[in-house]
Amino acid sequence: MKRLFTTLVLAALLGFAAYKAGVWWLADQRMSEARQALGESGVLERGKIGSGVEGRLVLSGAHWQDFELTQPLVIGRAELDAGSPVALLAALADPSDLPANWSLQAEGLALALEATMFRNWVTADGTGWGEQAALFALPCAPDPRQQLGSGDLLRMGVTRLAGELIVRQTPEHVHLELNTANTGSLEINWPGARINLVTPEATLESSSQPLEVTLRDGGLMRRVAAYCAREAGIDPGQWAGRALGSFEAGLKAYGWRASEQLRALYRQWLLEGGEITATVRPGSETLGIPVRSEDGSADGNQSWTVEYNGAKVPDVFLRKAEPVVVEPPREALEPVVPRENPALTSWHAEDPETSTAWIGRKVRVLLSNGNLVEGRLASVTERQLEIAREVAGGEVAYPIAVRAITEFEVWRRGQAR
Repeated sequence: MKRLFTTLVLAALLGFAAYKAGVWWLADQRMSEARQALGESGVLERGKIGSGVEGRLVLSGAHWQDFELTQPLVIGRAELDAGSPVALLAALADPSDLPANWSLQAEGLALALEATMFRNWVTADGTGWGEQAALFALPCAPDPRQQLGSGDLLRMGVTRLAGELIVRQTPEHVHLELNTANTGSLEINWPGARINLVTPEATLESSSQPLEVTLRDGGLMRRVAAYCAREAGIDPGQWAGRALGSFEAGLKAYGWRASEQLRALYRQWLLEGGEITATVRPGSETLGIPVRSEDGSADGNQSWTVEYNGAKVPDVFLRKAEPVVVEPPREALEPVVPRENPALTSWHAEDPETSTAWIGRKVRVLLSNGNLVEGRLASVTERQLEIAREVAGGEVAYPIAVRAITEFEVWRRGQAR
């Protein structure tokens, strides 16, 4: 009896070890294939691989560096739950053989923001005026061509985008949630849809039913409206009117004209934010918003199914119109701001209030007593900065009171003069 028990224990241990080793090897192979497939767009680092006997695969410390961006997307922890160890092994062996029920949860997602998020070679040619106007352009300066960017978010106190992603697949639908800290959330329910990891395009064709999309801004739009209006030197109502004008110009370029209720909804969203729930059709040119002809009747059935803060909004639709493309004046072809020169690196003065955006970077500060302190910005609080300097092979962090700082500079890429 004792020998039988020992044999069973050894068999269980060997089976457990074989399962763990099999999951690790298969996951490593699949991640290598993903890294190779995405190699033209960026670099994917899988981090550490772990697993559970319940049918869970865990990746820790992964990150994605897009070649066009200056900062990587950090993935603190990603967990795939296949429901059982057999289903997990089958899915890893053949990604097209996903179980009927599975879920993916990614925690610790973080993208640090910089004043310039896109690399110089991406923005070197600028945006062609021959392209159709952008629909959702938020002017954020006296010059309406200067749109809301990462630098503006930094000055608003948004130093990074962080949150979590949840994806659940069932036989009935796909559910997706993206929740962020202080920048809102996105929730999608798609009845009848089926995620296809091998052929992502097939996912869009897996269901003919519309998606139900819920967008919550988390108070961000009020901050954006107040900030951009102040930067443009106008009141928020005027700023919203300017942004609405850009929206209408973009629609005209496509040959559409928004209904009065659609314009009112967009303007209200710009000023107040809130929660919008709408049905969206991925294959539709207008994402499911009904398009009426100029002489079309006001049929309530030809209205977009959309709710704002829980109340249904009637008469939201588009009308067909002749496409109108406005040619920009010659002076509009001049760049709004000088382009960055990646070969030129020097000290650049920055506002001390944005110091949190430069944590980990080389900085120097001039104090009110005339002393100059240079080193790596280690941490920032409301009252002080900590600048780390190398001393005898190590680092020592020096606390500096914010009120004592007269100049704050960052060693970074410069701009062509």
